[in-house]
This record gives sequence, C-alpha cells and structure tokens, in this order.
Amino acid sequence: MTIEEHAARVLAIDAGGTMTDTFVVDAAGAFVVGKAQTTPDDESVGFMASAVDALGQWGQTPETAFPDIRSGVFSGTAMLNRLLSRAGLNVGVIVTAGQEDLLQMERGVQTHLGFSYADRLHVATHHHNEPLVPRSQVHGVRGRIDLMGAEALPLREEEARDAAEALLEAGVDAICVCLLYGYRNPAHEQRVGEIVGEAKAARGLNGEVPVFLSSELYPSRREFPRLNSTVIEAYAAEPSRGTLHRVRDQVREKGAGFDVRVMAAHGGTVSVDAKQLGGTLVSGPIGGVVGARWLAERTGIDNVLCTDIGGTSFDIALITDGRYELDATPDMARFMLATPLVAIDSVGSGTGSFVRYDPVARRPQIGPESAGSRIGTCWPDGGIDTVTVTDLNLVLGRLNPEYFLGGDIDLDMDRARFEVDRQIAKPLGLSIPDAAAGIVELFETTLRNEAMGRIHGRGYSPIDYTLLCYGGGGPLHVAGYTEGVPYQQVIVPSWAAGFSAFGCACADFEYRFDRTVDLPLLPTMDEPTRLGIGAMLGQAWTALRDRVADEFAKSGVPEQSVRYVHGVRMQYYGQLIDIEVDAPGEQLTTIDDIDALTASFETAYARTYARSAPSPELGYLVTQAIVRGVVDVEKPVLPDMPTESGAPPTKGSRDVRWRTDTARTDVYEMGDVRAGHAIEGPAVVEAPATTFAIPPGRRAWLDGHGLFHLETT
Repeated sequence: MTIEEHAARVLAIDAGGTMTDTFVVDAAGAFVVGKAQTTPDDESVGFMASAVDALGQWGQTPETAFPDIRSGVFSGTAMLNRLLSRAGLNVGVIVTAGQEDLLQMERGVQTHLGFSYADRLHVATHHHNEPLVPRSQVHGVRGRIDLMGAEALPLREEEARDAAEALLEAGVDAICVCLLYGYRNPAHEQRVGEIVGEAKAARGLNGEVPVFLSSELYPSRREFPRLNSTVIEAYAAEPSRGTLHRVRDQVREKGAGFDVRVMAAHGGTVSVDAKQLGGTLVSGPIGGVVGARWLAERTGIDNVLCTDIGGTSFDIALITDGRYELDATPDMARFMLATPLVAIDSVGSGTGSFVRYDPVARRPQIGPESAGSRIGTCWPDGGIDTVTVTDLNLVLGRLNPEYFLGGDIDLDMDRARFEVDRQIAKPLGLSIPDAAAGIVELFETTLRNEAMGRIHGRGYSPIDYTLLCYGGGGPLHVAGYTEGVPYQQVIVPSWAAGFSAFGCACADFEYRFDRTVDLPLLPTMDEPTRLGIGAMLGQAWTALRDRVADEFAKSGVPEQSVRYVHGVRMQYYGQLIDIEVDAPGEQLTTIDDIDALTASFETAYARTYARSAPSPELGYLVTQAIVRGVVDVEKPVLPDMPTESGAPPTKGSRDVRWRTDTARTDVYEMGDVRAGHAIEGPAVVEAPATTFAIPPGRRAWLDGHGLFHLETT
C-alpha cells in the first residue's frame, strides 16, 4: 500500500510516565506507532509531537489525517502525577461528626502500601501519607443514617451551614461531602449539598466551588475508600479536565470531527465531560489489558498473561477464559479507592529504574525509583546522575546509542560506561560487562518470578497461559524473563511499544455505575422471598441505568443506541471476597432467572480460583448492583499479511554481551521483517520505538498478524 492510500480511522494516545505513544490505524488494519517524550506539564504537547511522528511515517500530517479519523481515545498520567506530587485543588471536606481525623489516621492497610516488609515493621521508615486535605479544612456535622438506611439522628443543619461558611471563608476550590452510610440513604448528603449551594449563592459563587457528594459518585460501602475516592475526584480529577480539554482542542484545531474519549479503569472509555472522572486516574496500563483481550479473541487464545514493561514499572494482569478481573476496592498511589479497576499488579521495575550499590548489604538494588522520561545517565540533557537499567543495556550493546527514538535522542555511551563503572562495577569488584550483565539477569529474574507468581497465586500453571509482552522495554527483556518457563507460547506484537495505546483504541465507549445492595440469597428462603430479593435488585439496576443514560446524553448519544449489560458482585455468604458476574437479563422476574445468576457466579468462582471449594450450602450475598452501558465505536482491524519464507536482510552487526559471553550479533530493522520470516539468535531487531533482543538459543518468527513468536531452539 502506498503512502497516499492510508486513510486513518482510529487514533489512540498513551501518555506514559516516560514516553507518549500514538497509535494510528487505517481502514485496512495497517498501523503506525509514533513516539515522543511525555510532557508532564501539558500532555497535549507530547501528544501532538507523537502524532506528528506517527503520521509522518505515512507522509501525512494531523491536518490531513484528523478529518478522516472516526474514533480517538486518550490515556495519560497527569491526574496520577498531580496526586503523587500533591499539586491538586484546595479541597474542603464535610464528614459525619467524629470522623474528622479519618484522612490523618487512614486505615492500617493503607499506611503499609508501597513499603517493604522490613519497612512496615520500623517506625523510622514507615510513615503515614501526607493528607490531601489539611485537618483545618475537614468539618464534622451531627446526624446519622444507620446501616439499614434509616435516619437514626436528624441532620443538624446549622452545623452543616457553619461548616460550609467556614470552608468558603477559607477559600477552598471544591467541597466534598461524605457521610456515614450515605450510600444507603443519600438524604443527609443531598441536604448538606443544598446547604452548601445556599451558602455559595449568598456569596455570589454559583458557578464556582463545585460540590462532590460521595452518594452520587461512589455509592459503595467501605467508608474510607469512598472518602478517598470522593476527595481525589475533587483534588486531582477535576483540575485534570483542563489537560483533557486541551487535548480535545488540539485535535479539533486540526480538523477532527470526532470527540476524544478517555480510558477508564473499568476497561471502557468515557467522555472528557463525564461527571465521574476519577476512574481515569490510571488508564495507560488498562489499555494494554483491553488490547490483549481484543487480540486474544481474534487469535483464538483463551488465557493470557499480560506483561508490560515501560520506563517506570512492570505491570502484570491475567486474562482467563477471555475475561480479566476487576478489583472493586483497589489501591493506587498509596490510596485505597472505591473505583472498579482492571486487576493489575505493578512492580517498580522498569527500564528507567535506578540501579544502586547498597554498601550495607553489599549488593545491587534495583528501583523502585525511576528516571522516568529522563532515561538515564546516558542522556546528559536528562540531568540524571544515577545509573538506570537503560544504561546497563547500552553498555552491553543491546541498545544502539544512535537509534534511540529513531535517532531523535543521542545517547552517550562513554558517559554510561563511566557511571556504570564508578557506581556499580568497582564497588562490586567486577568488570563493566560482568556487572551490567549480572544486574540485568537479576532484573529479569525478578520479573520472571513476579510473572509466574501471578499465575501460581490463582492455582494455575504457566503451561495454561500464553505470555503477551508489550511496552517499550518489553521486547528488550522478554527472552530473559521467560527463559525456562513453559508458557504455551510467548508473543511479542511488532507494535509492542504502542500496544497500550492500541488497546485504548480497542475499548468500547462505555459507562459503568454500581451501588452497594448487600442482598442475601439463602437456602432457607422460600420462593416469594427470593423473588422479592430479585425485585429489589431490579430497582437498583433501574436507577443505575438512568445514570448511564444521562452520561451518554452529554455526548449526544440517544438511549436507543446504548446496549445495557446488567451485573452484580457476589460472594458465598460469610466469605470475604466477591466476584463480578453478568446477570442473565435486565430483570430477575422468575426463580429460573435467580438460579441462572447463581450458576454464573459458580462458574466465575471456579474460573477465578482453579482449586476452589464451592460452598453453595452457605447461600450467596449479592454485594453490588452494576449496570454498564456500551456504544460500539470504530476499532482497529487485525492485520492479515501474506507470508514469505526466509529471513530479513541484516543492516549490520555488533558485539553484544548476553548472559556470560559476548557474541557478534546480527542487527535487523523491524520494518524489514515480513510475515513468515524467522530470525535465529543471537540477534537484535531495532525499531524507532523499541528494541527486540533475541539471545543465543532462541528464535523469533513473525506471523501474518504482525505478531512475533519467541521460541527456544
């Protein structure tokens, strides 16, 4: 296909901590991946540079391509960075009297997040989070809703009015309201919201100081995650709308007729005008998992272990029987949340991770801190003085210093060798190659153990799963962290560097809302009682469905265009872990409907816990009602290329240090590899956005879908 024949249809952007990837797909499934450094202060700048890089490969510009694009999705880290750096809005909070110190006290488990086991034990190294809201701006009001949703004590409205006046006088930018059991009965929270509105009107602030009610945004039990999520919605999500609007404005200025959507934690995409924007706090890694499921469906793979290596972390997720798991109360950035999140384990080990020598333990330490977008000591402009994993790969010969980001960034080999020698090799008493190779082996061993542990922890074996590797650093290390592990197969997409962005393009336009219901289905219940439980669940679904319709209406989507999926989270009665399952229909009107729901739960339980011990004799507890609204959007097409035989042409060779030996290694350009080509290791396959390292004893071949298969010879 010539340059002129590419008609762009789908645009996806992933602004990661290090690089911003732009993935553009045409009507035939052909794609290009653009890459540029992330610009944390204004992600729209990095996005546009990445889009220019991608479209330039087709001889196009945003002005010529954007008018033909029908679907655009953005995922970024600005919101998360704002949270981590404590650079959000000035927020005030109104809680139930007696709960004013909750943000300072936290829950015990939250204070442990991110700490090693040793650090958890010692006061000197284990400390609380810095609260997002100062204690002086947290006010309590008396009044109480009980566990069943009944009013136990009437709301003291004068106290709510005093709290509102005090917060407005303090000059807060937003006010959050989170009262005990507000998710059961929102009456008190709604009245406090009205009182705040009256106080704002008296000050002429009608269009300012937005009010966030937890019962509207996160109507779920577990008070502390609900409070966290509501505060983060105001503190970090609300100011991030500006970044998202700038991205939307950028594409519109170039003639785009589509509306940019944002990747959400539950695996769908939402409008930048969505009321509940906190669910987009972490979106890039989610895109990779969604893309993996899309790819698995089209290649007939049931079980996938997703592994994503970027500059800052190694992210792992499981897809079992075509479904990924959702964590109802995840933790992120050392905060417990009430936002459903695709279950991803993140390890602080990426190609930008700092490598230090620990003089006390007399051994190297990798991460968890990272150089992020500043790469390592090999890039003087980055201002990094500490060795990173990228520096090690450079001195080993696995990276080409003149071809990083396609040559846009020149890496300084001499500086990298000097710093690796000074900081690592000499303290260890080793040569530069031995020290670098040993630490990279340690790095890959850690990744290998983390990946296998994710599978073994669910009672499965690696032989049950296909490992999918992606991320800019994934192809460089995949051979190392899969060595000796009997996966069904190891697959590396030729667009691995932009795979998370690609995954965003594979996601539906989808809103999801849930509500805690805690409805039991016990063996001792007669049929009328069970049907009554079904009716109560149906009422919750109806209310949630209205919320979904309202959000789609903001984007001009009529309700008849929305496909609704009703679901629940369930657990065995008396157990602690609930699982999400889809309901058999939109209402549970018969006993057969209720039996079908419990049967779906049994199937999901067995899938999630392979060595499970089903306990239907205990009965069931429906913990949450869930409604998802889905609108189909333009998505990528899986390439289907004709195959050739033989091997691609080399573009040269260089000495590369592998595990214990240095070998003369052929170097290939990834763009020269055709479907059917096989490459025997040792070899290095280079692309502007990534490098695929194939060590001795391994081989890789490319199939017609653009997927490399890594095998042992």
